[in-house]
Amino acid sequence: MLQYPQLEQYLKYHFGYDHFRPGQRQIVEDALQNRDLMVIMPTGGGKSLCFQLPALLKPGLTVVVSPLIALMQDQVEALRNNNIAATFLNSSLNSHQVRSREEAIMTGKVKLLYVAPERLMSERFLPVLDVVKEKVGLANFAIDEAHCVSEWGHDFRPEYRQLMLLKKRFPQVPTIALTATATDRVKADIIDQLGLKQPSIHIASFNRQNLYYEIRPKNSRSYSEILEIVRENEGSGIIYCLTRKKVDELTLKLQKDKVAALSYHAGLTDKERSENQTKFIRDDVRVMVATIAFGMGINKPDVRFVIHADLPRNLESYYQESGRAGRDGEPSRCTLFFSFGDVKTIEWSINQKTDPQEQLIAKQQLRQVIDYAEGTDCRRTIQLGYFGERFPGNCGNCDNCRYPKPVQDWTIEAMKFLSCVARSKERYGMNYIIDVLRGSKSQKITVNKHDQLSTYGIGKDKTADEWKMLCRSLLHQGLLEQSNDGYSVLKLNALSWEVMRKQRSVSLAVPMKPKLNLEDGGVKAAEVEDLMHRLRSLRKKLADEQAVPPYVIFHDSTLRLMAQVQPKTLEEFGELSGVGSYKLSEYGEQFLTEIQSYRIEKAAQIFKNSQSLSSVANDYPSDTEYSTFELYQQGFSVQEIADKRNVRTTTIIRHLSDLIEKNQPVDLNQLVPLDKQKKIWQVIDVLGDISLTPIREHLGQDYSFDEIRLVRAKWRKEQK
Repeated sequence: MLQYPQLEQYLKYHFGYDHFRPGQRQIVEDALQNRDLMVIMPTGGGKSLCFQLPALLKPGLTVVVSPLIALMQDQVEALRNNNIAATFLNSSLNSHQVRSREEAIMTGKVKLLYVAPERLMSERFLPVLDVVKEKVGLANFAIDEAHCVSEWGHDFRPEYRQLMLLKKRFPQVPTIALTATATDRVKADIIDQLGLKQPSIHIASFNRQNLYYEIRPKNSRSYSEILEIVRENEGSGIIYCLTRKKVDELTLKLQKDKVAALSYHAGLTDKERSENQTKFIRDDVRVMVATIAFGMGINKPDVRFVIHADLPRNLESYYQESGRAGRDGEPSRCTLFFSFGDVKTIEWSINQKTDPQEQLIAKQQLRQVIDYAEGTDCRRTIQLGYFGERFPGNCGNCDNCRYPKPVQDWTIEAMKFLSCVARSKERYGMNYIIDVLRGSKSQKITVNKHDQLSTYGIGKDKTADEWKMLCRSLLHQGLLEQSNDGYSVLKLNALSWEVMRKQRSVSLAVPMKPKLNLEDGGVKAAEVEDLMHRLRSLRKKLADEQAVPPYVIFHDSTLRLMAQVQPKTLEEFGELSGVGSYKLSEYGEQFLTEIQSYRIEKAAQIFKNSQSLSSVANDYPSDTEYSTFELYQQGFSVQEIADKRNVRTTTIIRHLSDLIEKNQPVDLNQLVPLDKQKKIWQVIDVLGDISLTPIREHLGQDYSFDEIRLVRAKWRKEQK
């Protein structure tokens, strides 16, 4: 048996990581003891390593059940790039390739085999596994995306139900079930359906700390905001829409605005979808606009933003889809555009369901999404509460926490609300309780004689929306509960009674007009970003040569470490997290050379700038201009600089234009599109150095005063 203290050494050697992520080590240890496992770990938490490392340390073959061809091919490519013997069997292979791979498996040359459930359970393939068990042994069955086995899961797949036969045929082979999302009901169903025997259950926190969550109102400006998010983020992104039509329309708009974007939906052919997905994974396009048909098979760790242009159908899907951002642990953003128009669209779709119980559950799930979108509490508190995980709030990385609303004491109102729930015998939902509080004369209330309750009409001083806001907050804070039978009946708990006995106060965040500023994602040194850009280019070149996705070479998080540490030797390079022994020998020299070239060029630039500054001492920036320049160098936008300095954006534009005139390195291309620069320049050349108004009158309304001022500054500098 392996000595567990050695696990970190194997982790570094095979995968390049110095430390396990939270929960991984215990799972690996349990797997090495041949136990059945139920692993619930959020996207980006490192589920794959939990079965990949044991597979390398145990004798025999580990069989990985994976639902999508693209997913298994990506994982196999990543393993091979770490010099790990892995392969897959799927419909993309011809008969000769299948026989060749099966022969390699039989002779013990393969440690991990990825296969779809249909092939695994076929009459032809099960006997092959019988032979493998006798010849080389079966180490584990790893069932990835295990929620697909449950009808209560958000992505049920009937073919996964066949997997329960594995335990009957191979009772001694341990099974590891893995999923990124599962409620208690889904977890129990997975264990039952797969026949797991006294499994060791591991539930990691669902908190993805690197993700920034925000809700924005959907209106006529929404496309401009989507475009702004895309342009503000250098990396890849996914935009989800409800319908194919919306996908195609949005893709076309982005393409017209010079964004490399492609579509993905069920209306495309298999070939088109596959080609588009490959281009996205390999960074040939930046943005994928898609319906929910896209995503589960995406093993791309460096997605920097996920936008929901329309409302998702349930919180579990939203968590899964938004969680495709930032799987490498780097800061990423998740934006949801909300309007009640989407609610009507989804309600229509729900009403098409023929099963009344399915309708009830779908409507309850929709209400939960609306509660999330309209909620004033910490977004993480709401999300994690859905999965039964308590989170105290104040995450500092969502719009509600970063831009907090004024907090008011609503203890009295909470006592009224909870008292009304109690006096109504805990048999009704939110809207009914609010009707009682506000003194509705509806027939149902009269028939139930609830117009005779002491709480009837005591809440007329608040609007229905204000009472809804309170009810949602009570649910999010765990001070009230709700049935999950589709009827959403409100139920009291111990904390509810503490409020009613005046033993616990209730505070409520009161919403203001939403702030639409982009979050800064942390201060990033300009030097690190410059070097990151060069390292990405090198990575893309190497990836294209090998016909693999760029992240297979190195993740963004490893590139960032290279840019921050700037190692000088192979030994230093090998110490970086994400650099294993194989990747050190394969890529170390090339990346070190790129880093050294950057350092030399940077040193030369610093010397050149110092010479230039000394010769133009009279043109040196003022203190206030320099303060703006420092923030600009850190990567903040004009709006963000204005917010931080508490001045108008026009003031910041004046500073930047003066800095341009004073020969400071302000990149005009980031501030004014090149085609506009050329046109403004031509007009100034003709009209001369005059005020902005006549220049704008000549150009037209499509040109702003800010754009003209900035270009005029550069024109003036060139005239000196």
